[in-house]
Amino acid sequence: MADQDATRLPADVHPDALARENDGAAETVNPNRHLATAGGGLLLAGVALAAANMRPAVTSLASVLGEVRDSLGASSTWASVVTSVPTLCFGVAGIGAPLLARRMGINKVIGVSLAVLTAAMLLRTVSGPWTVLSGTVLVCAAIAMCNVLIPVVVKESFPTKVGMATALYTTAMAAGGSTGSALTPYLNSATGSWRLALATWAVVALAALCVWVPATARRSSARQVTASTGPRRSLMRSPLAWVITGYFALQSLVAYVVMGWLPEVFKGAGIDGTTAGMLLGLLLLVGVPINMVLPPLVTKTRSQSGWAIGLAVLTISGLLGLLLAPLTMPVVWALAIGIGMSAFPLALVLISLRTANAADTSSLSAMSQSIGYLIASFGPFLFGVLHDVTHQWSASLVVLLVVVAVQAVFGVIAGRPRTV
Repeated sequence: MADQDATRLPADVHPDALARENDGAAETVNPNRHLATAGGGLLLAGVALAAANMRPAVTSLASVLGEVRDSLGASSTWASVVTSVPTLCFGVAGIGAPLLARRMGINKVIGVSLAVLTAAMLLRTVSGPWTVLSGTVLVCAAIAMCNVLIPVVVKESFPTKVGMATALYTTAMAAGGSTGSALTPYLNSATGSWRLALATWAVVALAALCVWVPATARRSSARQVTASTGPRRSLMRSPLAWVITGYFALQSLVAYVVMGWLPEVFKGAGIDGTTAGMLLGLLLLVGVPINMVLPPLVTKTRSQSGWAIGLAVLTISGLLGLLLAPLTMPVVWALAIGIGMSAFPLALVLISLRTANAADTSSLSAMSQSIGYLIASFGPFLFGVLHDVTHQWSASLVVLLVVVAVQAVFGVIAGRPRTV
C-alpha cells in the first residue's frame, strides 16, 4: 500500500489526472517552470523526506501497541481509539488543509506541520495514556496536512517530471511505513523502552523540517492552492458517486485495521513481537511495486470489476489464513493481504475513470476521500472493542471478512464503465 492518503488533493490536482496531463508535456511553457530547477534537487529531497514521515508515526506505534498499552495500564478500548485517530484526522484534513493553504501558503503549512509532527512524536512519549493519545492526534493531524498538500508541491515545482516526483513520493511513503513497523520492535528491544523507540522517529521528522525550510526559502510563501477549472456540481445525489465512496471507505477501513492491529493479531496467535512487526513491514513493502504497476494495467481494461474481485479474493484468503491457521504460513497470509490492499490505487483510478471532466474528478475525489476516511475511522476502533468484549481475535476477523466481501460488491458495481 503505497499510500492511503497521497491523493487527497484540493481542486483539480488529483495525481492520476496530473500524471496523464503531464505525460509528454515536457515542452509546455509553465510560468512556475523555474521552480523545478531553482533548488529542485534540495526540494525533491524535502518532498521525499516529508513523505517518509507520513507512515512511521502510525506503524511504529502499531508494532509496539501491546507493550505501550500494558506499560500504561490502558484498556483495549483505549488502544482502539488510538488506532482510529489516523483515518479520522485524514477525513477532517480534507476540508481543513486547503483552507489553511489558501490563508498561509502551501510551503508554510507544510513546514509548520513538520514542526508539529516532530514535537508531537516527542510529546506522546513523556507521560500517560492521555498524553499518548493527545500526541497521536497532533501527529496524525500534521501528517494529514502533508498528505493533502505535498502532491500539490510536486505538481507546481516539477511540472515536467510529475511522474518521477510522484513515484519518489509514494515510494518514500511506503518505505517509511514498512521501516517504522519493522525497525521499532528492534529499537524497543535494544533500548528497553518503547518511549525511546517511538521518540527515535522524531529525528526523521526533524531532518525533513531542516531540509524543507531551506528548500522552500526562495519560493513564494504566499503561493496558494490552485483553484479548480470549470464549474463544480454536487455529486451527493449520484448513486455511482456513493458506490465509489463506499468502495473507498471500505478499502481504507480494512487497510487501517491491518496497519493498526495486525501485529497484535499475530502476537495473539503466538508470534513474537519482533516477527509480528516484520510481518507488517513485509505486508506494507509488497504494496510498493504493486501500486506502481497496477494503475496503468487497470486503465487498459474496459471494466475494472474483475480487478476489484481479484484483490478482494486475495485479502479474504489472507484473513482466512489468519483466522484458521495463523502459524502455518504467516508470511503467505501477510503477502496476500498486502497485495489485496492494492485496492487503494484501484479506488483512485476509479475516481478518474468514472468522471467525465476535471471538475467532476475534483468533486468525486473530495467526496469519496473525506467521507470515506471518516467512515473508515470507525473500523480500527470497533475491531479492538470487539476483541475487548470477546477476548479473542476470531470475531473481529470474521467481521473484517464480511467487510471485504461487501467491498468486493461495491467494487464490481463501481467497476462498470460509465460516469457519474
